[in-house]
Amino acid sequence: MTVGLVFVSHSARIAEGLVDLARQMAPEVTLVAAGGTDDGGIGTSFDRVLAAIGEADTGNGVVLLCDLGSAILTAETALDFLDDEQRSRVLLVDAPLVEGGVAAAVAAQTGENRDAVAAAARTAVGPSVSQPAVQEASAAGTAGYTRVVTVVNRDGLHARPAADFVKLASTFPSRVTVNGKDAKSLLAIMALGLVRGRDAEISTQDPNGNAAVDALADLVASGFGED
Repeated sequence: MTVGLVFVSHSARIAEGLVDLARQMAPEVTLVAAGGTDDGGIGTSFDRVLAAIGEADTGNGVVLLCDLGSAILTAETALDFLDDEQRSRVLLVDAPLVEGGVAAAVAAQTGENRDAVAAAARTAVGPSVSQPAVQEASAAGTAGYTRVVTVVNRDGLHARPAADFVKLASTFPSRVTVNGKDAKSLLAIMALGLVRGRDAEISTQDPNGNAAVDALADLVASGFGED
């Protein structure tokens, strides 16, 4: 089983819509919406959040993301009512709800543990300190292995193909970059804006990373199974 995710929003529609969006990229992850008040209004509900945590907790940990400040207060109150054992498995993450939720869902889908899923959510806050070093290594181009492939699918690396790309990259231990960005970061890949006709330079400085580069380049060249 994977880490479960709970999306806490003042709007039931926002929380449910995020579940629908994230499920396109993480079909095996338990995603639970906890939006709106008990009577369907705008706001948050302690009971809904508490029930959502219980639904998402399959034993491998739960990550909660919230939209606004009072949603965080509601989530914190719900955590206080958990027993010590369950509370130890739940982590409330300070990250943008939509971007962080999608990134977290993809990380959970790849089998990452709770802390790694939370870290993926936090990448939505901004670039990590490690990203400049990755870019410099790629730019140096003094070693390693690189393939350049043209994006051929109609809509480019939009959400679903980008998620497929990141999930495949995560199956390899090697560090790989795409146009200087971490191939295992969903938000970084989507931010590249790789539309149809653009080139993707897939590289590694890892002596054992050639197989990862080839697999990712072949996936891009295949058009991700799209027309």
